[in-house]
Amino acid sequence: MTQHGYEAGRLNLPFVGISTFGKSPYVQDWEAIDADVAILGAPFDFGTQWRAGARFGPRAIREASTLFSFGHGGAYDHEDDVTYLPADAVRIVDIGDADIIHTDTLKSHANIEYGVRQILKAGAIPITLGGDHSINIPCVNAFDDQGPIHIVQIDAHLDFVDERHGVRYGHGNPMRRAAEKSYVTGLSQIGIRNVSSTAKEGYEDARRMGSDILSVRQFRKLGVEGMLARIPAGARYYVTIDIDGFDPSIAPGTGTPSHGGFLYYEMLELLDGLTKQGTIVGLDLVEVAPDYDHSGTTAILAAQILMNTIGRMLHNRSEDDT
Repeated sequence: MTQHGYEAGRLNLPFVGISTFGKSPYVQDWEAIDADVAILGAPFDFGTQWRAGARFGPRAIREASTLFSFGHGGAYDHEDDVTYLPADAVRIVDIGDADIIHTDTLKSHANIEYGVRQILKAGAIPITLGGDHSINIPCVNAFDDQGPIHIVQIDAHLDFVDERHGVRYGHGNPMRRAAEKSYVTGLSQIGIRNVSSTAKEGYEDARRMGSDILSVRQFRKLGVEGMLARIPAGARYYVTIDIDGFDPSIAPGTGTPSHGGFLYYEMLELLDGLTKQGTIVGLDLVEVAPDYDHSGTTAILAAQILMNTIGRMLHNRSEDDT
């Protein structure tokens, strides 16, 4: 007997169904997370200094991610000859969004931090979808009882402002707030270029507080292997990806685009290398503002880099366990 006219289950094409991340199961009860990886949305953009709109980033990334969930039981990469994210071995869940209280940065950040803490409490890896880059502050706060972490930032901007007109928790502040943490052992700030909200003194403070700062051109002179050699091996990495780290020719949908950015494979190879020389214990991807890109390519790029990074995180972790 067929069900709804189907003889062998549903085809479940990308445009069908509910847009959880990669069409993974939705878990509403944050006390019942049972997964290897859990996706949390942080649709907060009150920290922006120019164009807002990243509050719609999590929804756009989730919708774009359905393109990479054809139900083949995994994602086969012929270059690596690896099937990433095999359905019978990988558990990814989507726990929805942290509650955002309009105009209240501290309460909204606290709700994001709670979500990340619940994921860590369950023994899963938190993947947080922003939102502006200020959402990294509560994400990193949640790691205060997890052991030391090294921050790897992919970004056009340094985000190392201490305080400006009383603002300490906007999207120009997160790396400064991270560097202040005793459990953050250092920062690799990669892709930094052009005009930034951080003044020269901020760059000097960043280096004094343990940052290694490289532009896209400096990265390309080193190559991926050279860049990886500058990042401490064997460490626990927290990765924060601002979509404006990519070139606006492939990622126009962001609030502060900056020409001269990265291309897709450069970042995939760097992230793959991180999963082989250490362990990514958390990741956020921020500043996707879909209203500035009606083609949807920015959200697709975000979803693609996340799906491929998660696949390599779990595959290389399992390889280490064998």
